[in-house]
Amino acid sequence: MDNNNRKFNNNNDDQPKMPKFNMNWIYVIIAISLALIFITGGGNSLARGAGANQEATYTEFKQYVEKGYAQRIVINKTDNSLRMYVKPKFIRTVFNMTAKQVGSNPYVSVQIGSVDQVETFLNAQQQKGHFASYSYNNEKGNDFFALLINLLPLILFFGLIWFWGRRMSSGGGGGGVFNVGKSKAKLYEKGNELGITFKDVAGQEGAKQEVQEIVEFLKNPQKYTDLGGKIPTGALLIGPPGTGKTLLAKAVSGEAGVPFFSMSGSDFVEMFVGVGASRVRDVFAQAKQKAPCIIFIDEIDAVGRARSKNPAMGGNDERENTLNALLTEMDGFGTNSGVIVLAATNRADMLDQALLRAGRFDRQIHVDLPDLAERKAIFQVHLRPIKTDHDLDIDFLARQTPGFSGADIANVCNEAALIAARHDKKKVAKQDFLDAVDRIIGGLEKKTKVMTREEKKSIAIHEAGHATISWFCEHANPLVKVTIVPRGQALGAAWYLPEERVITTKDQMLDEMCAILGGRAAEEVCLGHISTGAMNDLERATKSAYGMIAYAGMSDKLPNICYYNNQEYQFQRPYSETTAKIMDDEVLKMINEEYARAKHILEEHRDGHRQLAELLFAKEVIYAEDVEKIFGKRPWVSRTDEILKENKALEDAKAQVEEPKLEDMPDVVKQAQLEHEAAKVEKNTEDFEEVDKPAEE
Repeated sequence: MDNNNRKFNNNNDDQPKMPKFNMNWIYVIIAISLALIFITGGGNSLARGAGANQEATYTEFKQYVEKGYAQRIVINKTDNSLRMYVKPKFIRTVFNMTAKQVGSNPYVSVQIGSVDQVETFLNAQQQKGHFASYSYNNEKGNDFFALLINLLPLILFFGLIWFWGRRMSSGGGGGGVFNVGKSKAKLYEKGNELGITFKDVAGQEGAKQEVQEIVEFLKNPQKYTDLGGKIPTGALLIGPPGTGKTLLAKAVSGEAGVPFFSMSGSDFVEMFVGVGASRVRDVFAQAKQKAPCIIFIDEIDAVGRARSKNPAMGGNDERENTLNALLTEMDGFGTNSGVIVLAATNRADMLDQALLRAGRFDRQIHVDLPDLAERKAIFQVHLRPIKTDHDLDIDFLARQTPGFSGADIANVCNEAALIAARHDKKKVAKQDFLDAVDRIIGGLEKKTKVMTREEKKSIAIHEAGHATISWFCEHANPLVKVTIVPRGQALGAAWYLPEERVITTKDQMLDEMCAILGGRAAEEVCLGHISTGAMNDLERATKSAYGMIAYAGMSDKLPNICYYNNQEYQFQRPYSETTAKIMDDEVLKMINEEYARAKHILEEHRDGHRQLAELLFAKEVIYAEDVEKIFGKRPWVSRTDEILKENKALEDAKAQVEEPKLEDMPDVVKQAQLEHEAAKVEKNTEDFEEVDKPAEE
């Protein structure tokens, strides 16, 4: 779809750009016209468009006639009135305006008492030659038309106000105030119009299996209803941002090939009372007409947040009314046959319990961050349109991006392509991906930042301390590289391959804490003073220690106790002041012990640490191979290497099992294979003899 649009735009680049029609110009023209109407006298000026008129007394009329201003006179016996049409040369005298301003045939209106008296006066003046003639017109005037002309400016003014209000209430689009309760859901008549299937969703095998069942429900519901089963009402996709929840919903629609209503939770929220509930009812009404179909609500926490028990503590009647409407539509007295609701959120803890019960969202599908194998599959998907080196190691890229979501990996691939293009490369290489990861995690390199020799030396000793401690702690994360080039807010950094553990032991967490404190310990051991460069390290170590003691129960004085509390509005801690003091003491004790351990390791390997710091000072960037040359090979194998080795062994075993063996084949196949091999040997012999013949001659 995007490609077609791109082609269309390219074809139109050569054509002259015409000004786009905009309704605002019409509004401006109408407003200016109304202003001119009011300035020039309102309805009277409109009436004067065909010929201006003004009222006059009978005495003034007689004076006009005697002075010769009259061109002709029309008497209306029905209304006892007359019109005196003024000669062009006397228009300014009578009306105080020019001939252009009064228009054609200007006249003076006069109310008369007796027609006979007027006739006598006119006959006398006609004989004197003051005017040409007079006539009679007994038709009654159109008072309604005159009234309409006078009210026309007000009608136009209020009509314009109503039209503007209509557009503002509809958000600039069609519908207006009367359709504000209509649903804003985007309808895809066929889900496959989105062009997304399960092939576009890499990893998340468990989640795909769950939603695959929903596809089967939509394709063949009778298969399940014949056995007495009920089609699920809804499924809730839960997971961190960027893990592919919305993509999974689109893939479900694409695979099922059914109508797909897509909307956000914020689409129900409006400034008008009752609009949210009305839109909920409207979207379900549309879905019932299109059944079987899917309603997808993205970021449902905007409307499905838990209702407050105390209205004084942040209750929201409008949002709660919208939620009540959603609860009723999903599982009320009405039936939604063939309508399945998919919703996505990364704040499942904030949702109302009534929304999560069986019968509404029957399934809660967890879409977690991808593991090592899933990240490899995601890289393979996003690398399809990118020109890469043929020897690019995708396994290495997957190892370099622990904790990355699918959206993060897509960003890495795009950033690597941009970096390669910036350096005028024809293909994206391994180093481009590493630079992209570094930039996303740490920020842009700041090689222009000015540092003194002593500051640079201090940073090198600090980062070398991290590298040394992590090298000699068994459970610390494996080192990738160390740099003292400023990047983002950091003056230096050590890059590791975090171990993705299912469970984490106390020893593993202590080793990581010791490695974190290695930078501060190196400053004290080698320089004799400490600096503010370890603030981030201290923050991470403190958080880790509090988590171990308060939540994981890994303290000697507070064993097997968890004080975790997930209540959103909890103003009181779930433990006493005495317990808080014990926690503080235990945290301080744990951090001091690991700090002393870090200093002890650095004292043991002082020479290696000094060599590493000097090398880092000179080269600014060193890798794990450089550290291995100084300290020797690390005696421990990382967990990631073990998993990769096991996966490779399983793949090899599977390939061997799947490969057919000749001895398991029928006799006909065996005979054909033997004949083929014999013919191949005979041909090779003949070719060899033909090559040797010239040599013999």
